Amino acid sequence: MTSREKAIALLGTWSSPPDLPAKVALALAGCFVVLAMFGRGRSLLFGLFEGDHPEVQRMERRRFLAVLGLIAGLVSIAYIAIYLRGGPRIIDATTYFLQGRALSHGDLSWTPLDPSASFRGRFLFYRDGGLGGASLGGIFPPGYPLLLAFGFMLGAPMIVGPLLALGLVVATYHLARTLAEDTLPELAEPIGRAAAFLSLLCAALRYHTADTMSHGAAALGITLALTCAVRARRAQQTRMRLGSLERAAASEQSEGRGEALLAGLAVGYVVATRPASALPIALVVGWLLAPVVLPTGRRSRLLVLVLAGALPGLFLLILSQRAVTGSWLESTQRMYYASSDGPPGCFRWGFGKGTGCVFEHGDFVDARLKDGYGIVAAAGTTLRRLHAHLLDVANLEPLALLVLVPALLRRTGRAARSAILPATALVGLQILSYAPFYFDGDYPGGGARFFADVLPVEHALVMIAVAALVTRAPSGNAGLHPRRFLRGAYAVLALAAAGFAVHGSYEHGKLRDRDGGRPMFEPDVLARASLVSGLVFVDTDHGFALGHDPSARPNKRVTVARLRNDDRDRMLFDALDRPPTWLYKVEPPVAPATESTATLTPWAPPESGTELRFEAEAEWPALSQSNGFAAPAWASECASGNRALVLTPEPGRRATATITVPVPSAGRWAVEVHTVHGASVPFASSHDGATGAPDGTLSIGEERWTWRAQDACAVLPAKELELSPPHAVVTIEAQNGPIGIDSLSLRKVK
Repeated sequence: MTSREKAIALLGTWSSPPDLPAKVALALAGCFVVLAMFGRGRSLLFGLFEGDHPEVQRMERRRFLAVLGLIAGLVSIAYIAIYLRGGPRIIDATTYFLQGRALSHGDLSWTPLDPSASFRGRFLFYRDGGLGGASLGGIFPPGYPLLLAFGFMLGAPMIVGPLLALGLVVATYHLARTLAEDTLPELAEPIGRAAAFLSLLCAALRYHTADTMSHGAAALGITLALTCAVRARRAQQTRMRLGSLERAAASEQSEGRGEALLAGLAVGYVVATRPASALPIALVVGWLLAPVVLPTGRRSRLLVLVLAGALPGLFLLILSQRAVTGSWLESTQRMYYASSDGPPGCFRWGFGKGTGCVFEHGDFVDARLKDGYGIVAAAGTTLRRLHAHLLDVANLEPLALLVLVPALLRRTGRAARSAILPATALVGLQILSYAPFYFDGDYPGGGARFFADVLPVEHALVMIAVAALVTRAPSGNAGLHPRRFLRGAYAVLALAAAGFAVHGSYEHGKLRDRDGGRPMFEPDVLARASLVSGLVFVDTDHGFALGHDPSARPNKRVTVARLRNDDRDRMLFDALDRPPTWLYKVEPPVAPATESTATLTPWAPPESGTELRFEAEAEWPALSQSNGFAAPAWASECASGNRALVLTPEPGRRATATITVPVPSAGRWAVEVHTVHGASVPFASSHDGATGAPDGTLSIGEERWTWRAQDACAVLPAKELELSPPHAVVTIEAQNGPIGIDSLSLRKVK
């Protein structure tokens, strides 16, 4: 890496505005500078003056929040069009999209058509058998897909993000105002409004309320939970200060019971959306609402209401796990990685040797975790996340340091700190919560996405910091505080807008241009071909997740399936009564173009011959595996498609993986096994000190094939056995090194 590349990696790119959004942001920064210099724009941040009727103030506040929230939603829609170019881009986002579509039909999991490998793949967990037959489901928690499901019901799933953007603006305002009411009550309204403006300008939130990622929804849940918990605590403290007659006349609402229940509902939603992000907010809510002895002599029971409110979200999570994995308490993601990646136990919240999955995150594991995931590696991962997060907070790294200021200043005693310190602690706990997870999870545009869930809390703290700093400055006249805050807030907003214009926008440009610069499946391509029903084959994980509808059948709607380039394609085509069939391909861009081109061409799978060929790698993820892992890998040219399913054993162990092979009809079949030697999964440790070539075994029923890898490719002698549809179970074993299975061939004997 050159010195220039190192500088860019550390400091990012700084240059003139590269695109229209950046130029608009620079112009907006200029407007904020003018407002800061001349003290104008008071009504934007301060609302109406104190002399106005409270009802008039409420109406004006609602108008302000409605307009600002609407603008935030529109900017997120613009982000979809400009930076996402119309649809979800990240593989996680496309899987959330598929889960939301399935949930709109009431399905947490669904039964795939046969052959199931035409629909299985990355970030999908397949379970063979069980009471309801085979099932397939996405690996992510159901909270955010539930919101997407409502979008699908309305026919506009991408509107969910912009609606979250609107909600985040309103929620950030209320959180900032609530936190400020104890510390700087005279500036509570402008602090709330300034924080809402910062939420609008935050480019990281614009991404997370545009792409179908769960962090915007989690951020809204965390913000609502914290706001309600602070208000419930305040109501409880107020009740404790009341006289006995006043307490007798106080309603249950004044005790904060309603707010506590809402806080619990919000925490429960975060549990169902991002479980790791639920722990910090749950701890902080518990801190704020810890039981105290009331003047009546009984202990407060607000935490009981919080727990009751959290139950629906917790139930939704375990119900989803039951539907996908068959177990109430098994993590869907852990089960997925246990059958799709390695080394065994690689995907975990914890430390030690063997942490880090080499198929999904191989380059990262090779670069960062060669000695396992320990305290030093965790510190490095956390520091890299923090480095990315500094830009996320307000589009300019130094502004993020303002988050710490309110807690450090410690204004006006214990009552004031009761809300500020828990809010600041929430940010720290969020950082610590993800420290045991090995993978950074950062990417251009999305930033340090594991920390994005607390961005609204940070926006509130930033504006409270501005207010605290200007009121600490000696002036001799408290009446100058509002004017100083006005200028300080506009200065921060100007820096945030300018930071995006000349710095942050380059990260979002990288997101726009990555992976071909467009979504890998676009409904508009089908619409231009007037395609409303039929069978469409795609050859990307992203494209499948975006296009597949588990409930669709080709006689009425479009069924999207994975192109396997073997006889599975023909089997599916025949099973669906040979519908009109198309091939959706994404052609990579040719320089200087940055956008890929999608093509939709009529196509039909080739007629099957007397011998059926089934690619082994199409069966990934395996049904089960032990003492090693099976994954697709590039192989020598003699392998069909230059790909094979490679089983890599743990050093000194005999690895086992179970897959299936389609069986078109019952009868006696001659089965031939095509093996490949020399293929390996990049970054996987395959050397165990053994001498000689790797040993392989493949079993179907009572028949076994054994071999020792020699030539680049080999065909094992055919064996005859009785098979029944829809598939036969295949067990693969490997020892002394990785073995590769290219394909299995079936020929009907009688």
